[in-house]
Amino acid sequence: MVTLAIYLLVILGRALAGPCIPNKADVILVYCYPKTIITRIPECPYGWEINQLALGGICYNGVHDSAGYYQFTIPDLSPKNKSYCGTQSEFKNPLYHFYNSIVSNDSSVIVKSQPVNYSFSCTYNANYLVNQAAFDQRVATVHVKNGSSGSFESQLALNFYSNAKFSSIKEAPFVVETSEIGSDIFAGVEAKGLSDRFKVVLNNCWATPSSEYFYQIHWPLITKGCATDYSILVHENGKTNRATFQFNAFRFRNIPKLSKVWLHCETHICDSEKFSCAVTCDKRRQRSEQTGGVLVAEITVRSK
Repeated sequence: MVTLAIYLLVILGRALAGPCIPNKADVILVYCYPKTIITRIPECPYGWEINQLALGGICYNGVHDSAGYYQFTIPDLSPKNKSYCGTQSEFKNPLYHFYNSIVSNDSSVIVKSQPVNYSFSCTYNANYLVNQAAFDQRVATVHVKNGSSGSFESQLALNFYSNAKFSSIKEAPFVVETSEIGSDIFAGVEAKGLSDRFKVVLNNCWATPSSEYFYQIHWPLITKGCATDYSILVHENGKTNRATFQFNAFRFRNIPKLSKVWLHCETHICDSEKFSCAVTCDKRRQRSEQTGGVLVAEITVRSK
């Protein structure tokens, strides 16, 4: 009897909820992240429920978020998984294009809703995609094209330093005592094995309380190559094989005293014979957008 009552309550709840309210969802939001593509469409497009829409017509992996959107994610763009859920890729030097779609697929006998097919794409610089599979870590090996000379390997590392001279690297794990909150932290991305024509450029750097670089809670440090506020100082960016900056140690609110902060830096290798690599923030000069991989480093905030 108890089981029957629960079953009847479930049926009644579904009946009261009714179908979703159809809307003409003609807008699709596409987020082209370094390793991930996220697509969002307004809920109930033309009456279709989340379980009736498929990524690439294959994967019913949509999530109904609290903001009133259906969200679909392509989590990995690396070569081993580039055809995830029907994702197609195309290379037109120097760009990679990724394509997919969200389509309606109803298995019922009759269909009363207008069929939908939301196509979307993301475009990346080839220099970035060659590197990205190895970039979600503190040290990465990248392959850089060197004109007619072919390509060579270079190691990129996101380091912490002892002082503003950036001559002494601190070994991992990098720990900040709570008594040191507000003191200067010296960080930078350095490349080994580069010829003088190639420069290291920081596009964006930010911190999160999670290792996920697109985590909802984040604190921007460098945006489009420039410091986000007066407390952050960019020492060099796009001038040599190293890009360095400093910021004040901090912790996120409402997190236990023993916590971690992850520092993320979107970095790319710039060919100075083809581009103007040096970043000049005082004049806010417009620079050609070049995407890069994301290096991640962990900072532990510890209470004595």
